[in-house]
Amino acid sequence: MGSPAIPGKNPLVMIIRGALIIEMVAAAWSGHWPMVFVALTTLFATLLPFVFERSLGVKLPLSFIAAIVVFLYATLFLGEAMDFYNRFWWWDKLLHGGSAIGFGMIGFVVVFMLFEGDRYAAPALAIALFGFCFAVMVGSVWEVIEFAADQLFGLNMQKSGLVDTMWDIIANMLGAAVGAAAGYFYLTGKNATGIAGVIRRFVLDNRRLFRKNRDG
Repeated sequence: MGSPAIPGKNPLVMIIRGALIIEMVAAAWSGHWPMVFVALTTLFATLLPFVFERSLGVKLPLSFIAAIVVFLYATLFLGEAMDFYNRFWWWDKLLHGGSAIGFGMIGFVVVFMLFEGDRYAAPALAIALFGFCFAVMVGSVWEVIEFAADQLFGLNMQKSGLVDTMWDIIANMLGAAVGAAAGYFYLTGKNATGIAGVIRRFVLDNRRLFRKNRDG
């Protein structure tokens, strides 16, 4: 299989890391220590895909690694430190939808992995549906966490309460549908590019997990 890819090899990841280092140095120079902490935390978080690869012995497509790093940067640094959550009402929904796409793909890949890459072990729609449900479940658990944090610690993660929660769930469902659809198109051979291409790349790079798969 070869050694897992290092996330820093992706140009976009390198740009984000460079921006974080510059911001960290500038914040330290001006004595803005909370900004230094957030930038440093985000910088370390960009190493998570590499840790994931090493610990589980899988190889992630570089495009997926870049997407994870962008999401972490948009959530931890832009969202929190730069206050994008309050400056742009749609920022939170965008991130909910984007993360749901990823979890929809992950849910699909997990089931496909259990079948060792056998395209005919179950209907493509059934596997895609599991991916959709998995992503919606993760999104719902996060909403419960937000509610619990607000109730127990007096935070305001839910912003406008019920309205914010419902829009988050809607964004999660839309993103989950996109991720699951990518898995469906990959299985049916209708599309091997875009998001479906990321799934195909993961399968090809981790053949030992998909021994019954016949992709070339």
